[in-house]
Amino acid sequence: QGAHIIVTPEDGIYGWRFTRETIYPYLEDIPDPAVNWIPCTDPTRFVPTPVQERLSCMARNNSIYVVANIGDKKPCNSSDPSCPSDGRYQYNTDVVFDAEGKLVARYHKYNLFRGETQFNYPKEPEAVTFETPFGKFGIFTCFDILFREPAVILVSELQVDTVLFPTAWMNVLPFLTAIEFHSAWAMGMGVNLLSANTHNIDLAMTGDGLFTPEGPSTYHYDSRTEEGRLLLAELRSHPRLSPTYPPPVNWSLYATSIKFPREKDTFPGAVRRDIFTFSELRCKAGNYTVCQGDLCCHLVYQMSNKSNDEVYVLGAFDGLHGSLIKYHWQV
Repeated sequence: QGAHIIVTPEDGIYGWRFTRETIYPYLEDIPDPAVNWIPCTDPTRFVPTPVQERLSCMARNNSIYVVANIGDKKPCNSSDPSCPSDGRYQYNTDVVFDAEGKLVARYHKYNLFRGETQFNYPKEPEAVTFETPFGKFGIFTCFDILFREPAVILVSELQVDTVLFPTAWMNVLPFLTAIEFHSAWAMGMGVNLLSANTHNIDLAMTGDGLFTPEGPSTYHYDSRTEEGRLLLAELRSHPRLSPTYPPPVNWSLYATSIKFPREKDTFPGAVRRDIFTFSELRCKAGNYTVCQGDLCCHLVYQMSNKSNDEVYVLGAFDGLHGSLIKYHWQV
């Protein structure tokens, strides 16, 4: 269909129900792309690498960039105090092959989700970019998108045009549903985000799309069937050069200029154990401000329709979220 790049999901090749030992046979030693290697034409240079050879040939035979998520293994020994007891590092890894089948990018996931005990994280977060005839690309994986490194660094410091995003995204209402969160990230960062999600409705893994600074170009969300969907869209290679690129907003200046009345009629409420400060939106239109700590949220709204059994609230949360590992959230 004329695509230049195809992005496949996190864990898309071998799934994710593994221990450290059972995933080991699926791992390959993935070299640094600086070695200038086309596995399809030179399959014995680093052996054994059947998965990399297959992906490289897919890219080369179709003259297309191919992005996949696989596992990397790196040996280590007792001279490295961080070396695991089995003598190897295992990484959740994204690889990119160009239209000639050459390995042009390798990224080791830094922010592992709590169930990924089969993998190690690299000692330092990696900011991986590569140039194409259709823009500058960056890449990271799933849970990485919630953190400054490497996600924000790729955009703010390395000025990528497009981010590649293999993911196995589990929707968590109300804040972490795939379509709205990933689209908002692309709009807020001012880049394209190519999101490829695993589709497993039993685990609430659904929702992916091709997102731009102006909003979604196309997306798919199906929580009822196990049918996947191939998404295709034409995006601007350099969105910042687009005449419709959203102008920058000075949010601090905007926020301090607002003179909305601060709501006195507030109440606490828990959202996934986080205690929010809420105010009910009783009118069909209005201006509201709700604060918690140093965080104030301003809302200008108008409801097109509201039935008697519906309740809408504006809430603010400024604190630590999480049980095993805590993160400071402002929502």
